[in-house]
Amino acid sequence: MELIVDVELILVKSGKELLQDRLWYAVSMSTPEPSPEQMEACATHPMGRALRLLGDAPTLLIIFTLLHGTRRFGALRTAIADISPKTIAQRLRLLEELGFVRRRAFAEIPPRVEYDLTEKGFALADIMAAIKTFGERYLSDTPLPLSTADQPDAPGAPIHPLKESARANSAQP
Repeated sequence: MELIVDVELILVKSGKELLQDRLWYAVSMSTPEPSPEQMEACATHPMGRALRLLGDAPTLLIIFTLLHGTRRFGALRTAIADISPKTIAQRLRLLEELGFVRRRAFAEIPPRVEYDLTEKGFALADIMAAIKTFGERYLSDTPLPLSTADQPDAPGAPIHPLKESARANSAQP
């Protein structure tokens, strides 16, 4: 992106205007794209994968809700009403694939499905507590603007950390 800047310059000395001029210049503004090596490191390194998973607000909200006990899908939807049902279902499948959430379907009429955290899921309790403490201590009086990353169905929403790694590997010649 290129930004055109218009600046009016007035040079004043001892209350007397000495020079008045107008400057125009263009500034190139760009965010450097990460290199393929950086993308691969983020997708395959445990720290990068953890950040991609835990940097997703819907995922954190689901985990936080399940820390308080087993929930059915409807109860999860009610607890995190700002997230679409489609997104909740996608994140639950992801967490189940990764072994953080257990899904139990009961052969009843009407069908009943419950979700709860596995031992691996409960390992996130300390991280959730640390995030909560940090927020209370440093962000309780600071409103933050919404970004596109906070919109789960928007382009740029987090991608499955394991599938991204496979996609990066398959893209290599």
